[in-house]
Amino acid sequence: MIRLFCKRKFTIKTNIVGTFSTCFPDIDIDYYCDVKNLSEIKRNIQDRKGIGDINKVLEIYSLYKDTQIDNLSHSSIKETLYKELAKLPNKTHPTVKEYIETPQVVHDINRKKDFGAHKPLEFSEITQLLNLMRTDKLGYTCGNKSYYYLGELAELEEALIKYTVFSLSKRKFQLVSVPDILSSNVLQSCGMTINSDRTQIYSLDPVHHGPDLYLSGTAEMSLAGLLTDSIHSKKDLPLKLAAVSRCYRAETSNLVDERGTYRVHQFTKVEMFIVTKPENSDEMLEYLRKTQEELFTPLDFHMKVLDMPPHELGAPAYRKYDIEAWMPGRNNYGEISSCSNCTDYQSRRLNIKYIDDNKLKYVHTLNGTACAIPRMLIALLETHQDSKGKINIPPVLQPFIGGKKCIVKNSTVPKLKLMKLKK
Repeated sequence: MIRLFCKRKFTIKTNIVGTFSTCFPDIDIDYYCDVKNLSEIKRNIQDRKGIGDINKVLEIYSLYKDTQIDNLSHSSIKETLYKELAKLPNKTHPTVKEYIETPQVVHDINRKKDFGAHKPLEFSEITQLLNLMRTDKLGYTCGNKSYYYLGELAELEEALIKYTVFSLSKRKFQLVSVPDILSSNVLQSCGMTINSDRTQIYSLDPVHHGPDLYLSGTAEMSLAGLLTDSIHSKKDLPLKLAAVSRCYRAETSNLVDERGTYRVHQFTKVEMFIVTKPENSDEMLEYLRKTQEELFTPLDFHMKVLDMPPHELGAPAYRKYDIEAWMPGRNNYGEISSCSNCTDYQSRRLNIKYIDDNKLKYVHTLNGTACAIPRMLIALLETHQDSKGKINIPPVLQPFIGGKKCIVKNSTVPKLKLMKLKK
């Protein structure tokens, strides 16, 4: 059972013509504005290399408690207070605090493939030889850091999605089709930074498309937004959702290790999202990690599972696991997934609750990558290439790609040649 409700609203003026109605998030003032917690919060911000100024928060909070100020000033101070509170990161799991800056290896999965005398090729070299991808001279379409998958590589992308969705459905995840355009309230409530130098979020042109529209970076935000202002029955938790969506990232990188399609501006991803009772969120994080391991292990590439240190945690995360796959052509590990426990960081901002003994309490939210296509394809092609110039398809994926056992050179889509046109 899910019931919808909305808390008391207030109206604030914006720089845009008109007004909009919103709700103050129920951020834990009792914790953040208690001077007894000052040193702990300061250390947490420092360790996580995050933004936020707890001294400024306490300063504004002192003004907010002043009963002598008029109502208009009080409302303005309250708005400023909550803007500063929203910048502070979530708490950090006690175990993770001790990691300093080094990820802890939980365990390895699968062995590295022995290529013998054959030197493994990089993903970009493989796709060029087999005519499976185009990444250059895309100016007339999608520009830099984009790609076209061709022939059987496009089929393998679809096979990965089908395999992942099929596997998640067996684990009782409910599939949701989500929007890729969201408002700032949803993005910021999920912990994303917008309209700043550090943002990864694409904003739509406010003149032509509206003043508050952004492209989603992950389905996690759409799934969280779906549950805004909802009340859940305790017996129905955990609620497990999954979505296939396009993800848009404005981030770029000049690092050699992130060359090619390792970091791109748009890609397809299958995302998991879980809503649970607070006392079960640690257990559900382990469940998400185990689910990822069970999805990836049959794909037969080498991986290591990492428990990430504080500075690798995004603002909403209390604890995060990463899985890195060995990419033999690149001779390096690359992150292919992560899963995070966000505790009540998002639920307080989006007002997602459950009923426990006739009391309303905030749920805990968790998210995890089930399949991020570009990096998954890099790991698959580089691991399963052979010296004869073909790619062996793992048996677990074969039913989802028409029973094909290997990928060979693509001859159905001709190589594209660019021609200069004379005036």
